[in-house]
Amino acid sequence: MRKVRIIEQISLDGVMQAPGGKNEDGDYAPGGWAMLFADQVVLEAILAAQGNGFDLLLGRRTYDIWSTYWPKIKDGPFAGNLNAATKYVATHRPESLKWGPVKDLGKDIVKGVRAVKSKDGPDLILWGSSTITSTLLESGLVDDVFLIVCPVLLGRGKRFFSDSADPRKLALVSTKAAATGVLLNTYRYVGPLRTES
Repeated sequence: MRKVRIIEQISLDGVMQAPGGKNEDGDYAPGGWAMLFADQVVLEAILAAQGNGFDLLLGRRTYDIWSTYWPKIKDGPFAGNLNAATKYVATHRPESLKWGPVKDLGKDIVKGVRAVKSKDGPDLILWGSSTITSTLLESGLVDDVFLIVCPVLLGRGKRFFSDSADPRKLALVSTKAAATGVLLNTYRYVGPLRTES
């Protein structure tokens, strides 16, 4: 059975929108905020978290953003693996998926991810895709979460965990600080949060 790993760049207040550029996800004024903190330690940690062969789980918006960028990149530590990965996409328009190899997750995302996860193959990495992170966490389909926590407060924007989602518990597996102030935290998914009565 494959593992599902979420990898996200987030602010201290949990915002994950447009870490790579201002126009990456609409016109988000502070877009590109995460790039200020990318040093060699951060890049190596991301590569280690992805592993040497993986497939991608992507929401349609993230797929569209990445499909205009990554196919043009031929060099560097990320391009080869991202371009070679099978992209499993949550979309209502599967006929318009061009950046491959690519497969549609179907109308029921949870059912689609569960089916993909149950088959043999490389681990599944979810990057971006804010609408899917909460859904997969609530469904118990996530094995671990790697958060690249940048020392910024953004206030507004898409968040890592939706306001409407039920509380979840994670266990800290490892943490490392980069000289730029980024915290590289790996968590294991535990399940629903139990509080004292």
